[in-house]
Amino acid sequence: MFFFVRKGAVTKQNAAGPQPPPKERMGERESLTPAQAFDALYTFCTPALVRQAYLLCGRRELAREAVERAFQLAWQRWPEVARDRDPAGWVRAVAYECVLSPWHRFRPRHRHPEPPPADPADRALLHALLTLPPSYRRTLVLYDGVGLDLPETAAETEASTPAAASRLTHARQAVADRIPELADPAALHRRLLELGSAERLCAARPAVVRTVGERRSVLWTRAAVAFTVAIIGATTLTLRTAPTHYEAPIAPAQAVQGLPPLYVPGPLSQGEQALLKKLRKSVSGGPERLAPIAR
Repeated sequence: MFFFVRKGAVTKQNAAGPQPPPKERMGERESLTPAQAFDALYTFCTPALVRQAYLLCGRRELAREAVERAFQLAWQRWPEVARDRDPAGWVRAVAYECVLSPWHRFRPRHRHPEPPPADPADRALLHALLTLPPSYRRTLVLYDGVGLDLPETAAETEASTPAAASRLTHARQAVADRIPELADPAALHRRLLELGSAERLCAARPAVVRTVGERRSVLWTRAAVAFTVAIIGATTLTLRTAPTHYEAPIAPAQAVQGLPPLYVPGPLSQGEQALLKKLRKSVSGGPERLAPIAR
């Protein structure tokens, strides 16, 4: 059984399969606790979302992780999601953004390809999907897989209706060029259902997702508080150690120009040495012009 969630309704491949438990009476809906309402939405939407995410990325573990991350964010913002007119669409949009994020290529666990599907036809279809640009792939899955109409597809992909129609046309043509038998949209829709249903994809229990989401929220809150305290501490330290008046910088040293070269006397000649000795002897008792007498 492969469900595709669509705007509050469910399109099923097998009409004889089990129906999700309806809540017809308004009293029953209002009596649900937030955890019970979240668990009901998670149980109802997760099988389809994991398979849709797998069609977008071709990785089983990444598809499961993206859907669980989307529901963790939904639980953190549950008052907003619970009042949304389409909670399943809210979660689906977040899951698509997570699974198509380009940052996954830098994660070591997602650098190596996973084993492809066992069926050659499934491998060919998955390869054709993964060769499409992410925006074309998302448009194709939403329109031909989930079953949204063109305005809804354009709104969810944040594009105009003509742009969504152009992406859909090019995506179908690219798939048809690789697999000619899928030129018919009905055949393409059927093969997308079969490709998603052929893989064994599962997710964690809703209680586990809620717990992980709460822990992640607490962790991010503590990290934000620590970062704020660090910023306040750095600002306080800067204010305490910053100078209170202007100090002119010391000018860099410069070489003095125009001075005569230093004179280094050489050795005295014999005549100069004789004169020096004569002067030294006659200074103490010589004439007044050499040693004036104080009066």
